[in-house]
Amino acid sequence: MAETGVDARKAAVFLLDGILGDEPRLMSEMLAAGALDKLAPEDRARAQRLATQTLRGLERADRLLQKHMNKYPPLTVHNVLRVGTVELCQGGAAHGVVNAMVNLVARHNRLANLKGLVNAVLRKVAADGPEAWDALRAPRLPKWLRGPLVEAWGAEAMAAMEAAHFAGAPLDLTAKKDPAALAEALGGTLLPTGSVRLAEGGQVSTMPGFEAGDWWVQDAAAALPAQVLNPDKGMQVLDLCAAPGGKTMQLASMGAQVTAVDNSAPRMKRLAENLARVQLPAKKLTQDVRALSGSYDAIMLDAPCSATGTMRRHPDLPHAKDGAEFGALIGLQSELIDQAWDLLKPGGRMVFCTCSLLPDEGEVQIDEALERHGDMTVDTAALDVAGVDPAWITSEGGLRLRPDYWSDIGGMDGFYIAALRKG
Repeated sequence: MAETGVDARKAAVFLLDGILGDEPRLMSEMLAAGALDKLAPEDRARAQRLATQTLRGLERADRLLQKHMNKYPPLTVHNVLRVGTVELCQGGAAHGVVNAMVNLVARHNRLANLKGLVNAVLRKVAADGPEAWDALRAPRLPKWLRGPLVEAWGAEAMAAMEAAHFAGAPLDLTAKKDPAALAEALGGTLLPTGSVRLAEGGQVSTMPGFEAGDWWVQDAAAALPAQVLNPDKGMQVLDLCAAPGGKTMQLASMGAQVTAVDNSAPRMKRLAENLARVQLPAKKLTQDVRALSGSYDAIMLDAPCSATGTMRRHPDLPHAKDGAEFGALIGLQSELIDQAWDLLKPGGRMVFCTCSLLPDEGEVQIDEALERHGDMTVDTAALDVAGVDPAWITSEGGLRLRPDYWSDIGGMDGFYIAALRKG
């Protein structure tokens, strides 16, 4: 096995050790800290892909491994076996996968004595795993998260969402100008809401149109809030919690005069880079939204949230988190709604959205905001957007999106969107 194959797998195991260890970390945090910086670009991509695929299939991998071990080995070796099992069961060549994983453990100063175990177990998995893999259920979310979601949406919907999570996510793009032309140029599919979907993404930065700024990556669900806000040209629009800038770019491409605000300097730097690549203008402010003043025609509030709606793309989230911070996030969302409402001109419209599957971060927030603000009404007419199923509109007048929607064409992120009118 080539050295690069071992190095990519070693990096994937390193990511899994961080995500599944005693002090869990999100993959995005590890990548931002330089976890894969020393690898060649192709090995970085492969390591992330292997780690992501393993997280999606974690329950299946462990069920197969249980058949061949009385107890699990130390975490790093366990993760070596998980990566190897997922590779083997998804069509990896047995000889190459087994040899690479054995070599990986053999290099480890403290764990080299377990290379024989890795060799024996993975050879057994290679023999019976691929057939058994497909017979297993779609992996379930951890109990701490699955319980509240079953309570909110029911067991049948939960099973459908877990199937969507296991299937993963295609690559969705938002076109700067003509989505139909972009779909044709890239061999993609034009979705009912106007996003362009690619079944296989590849290296994004090398794709046609990236350097020219013709498009940006944005899940189809995440592209809907800006369409719901639908600002007129020249309108003064405030984009709160804006980084990394997907909605900022949409609003600017519609002709709005956008002020983008976020309290994270690194994230705002990325927003600025994204705007520069697509050659779209926006005023950029790095500060706490709660300290902001002014008056605006329209406001986009994409509030910080649990991000539980993005698990089909970020399967590390339910393993690296335990829900302990969700209460504070819900409180912050209420604060931001109130602050944004003070910044909105009479007669103006605000879109509140979260990439969450939890009603407390969506439907409940709007119910409570309506009680706090007598001049707030829900603008359900704004949800009349191409491709939006009326069945997705909720009792309080918001839009609930789930990963199992559009399951026949690759699903979508979980999102909640509400349009609010002042006065």
